[in-house]
Amino acid sequence: MSTVKINNKFIYNTCKLALNEDLYPSGDITSNLIASKSIIKANLISNDNGVIGGLRFVKMTFKILDKNIKFTSKVSDGSKIKKGQVIGVVKGNVKNILIGERVALNFLSHISGIATKTNKFVKAANEKTKICCTRKTIPSLRVIQKYAVKLGGGINHRFNLSDEFLIKDNHISSNDISNLVKKAIKSKKNKKITVEVDKLSQLRKIVGLKFNTVLFDNMSLKNIKEGVKIAGKNYETEASGNISLRTIKSVASTGVDRISIGSITHSAPALDFKIEF
Repeated sequence: MSTVKINNKFIYNTCKLALNEDLYPSGDITSNLIASKSIIKANLISNDNGVIGGLRFVKMTFKILDKNIKFTSKVSDGSKIKKGQVIGVVKGNVKNILIGERVALNFLSHISGIATKTNKFVKAANEKTKICCTRKTIPSLRVIQKYAVKLGGGINHRFNLSDEFLIKDNHISSNDISNLVKKAIKSKKNKKITVEVDKLSQLRKIVGLKFNTVLFDNMSLKNIKEGVKIAGKNYETEASGNISLRTIKSVASTGVDRISIGSITHSAPALDFKIEF
């Protein structure tokens, strides 16, 4: 399976693209009104409680704009932060700080928001049940979002369609489930095979075949418990389907190995930050 890699080259390219989006075609026409070359020192402050992520994106954003701007973080990615906490200090040319402020905060807010929501699910579930993300991500931001999930204590599901076989309901609707699984086994080439079921009868048809994970989709707690028993130790088990913080504990109590939740990436609220001069 592909792994999420956040290195300096990736961060540079991502921040550069974001700055180009913000500055094309005429730059920051408002900040250009400021003629001052004065050096200022400003605090980066959290307006929310949560889990922080994206500090390297903040640093890179300012570095691209002005190599003389210095950003010093007081915490590290994955740390718990509190409302009102100073999480970093930025020092440099006031005009260039103003130009990069929003791009830097956007990365920080989005990554921290996903990390925070993921962590709420992790804490709400029992320790044995892993919380994982899905492919329900914003196009072109998947690496960042899956990185944020890991900061919050979650794990990553497959990164893309090439990573593993995931036989879903729409694959099964016009095909025989056991035939699809057998074909996947025949051509697996060291790829994991996950099979989604929404009825126990589907699971019973494929028990005994050599695949990796059975995914219980939108099933009742009673049926998930029964499905976990049927799967036994032969298969990893996963549950998904509109699982919320209100229901996560009861789903985890069924004994599934992991729970996949699309909302931790596609609808996590951003954490609020400000740069205060």
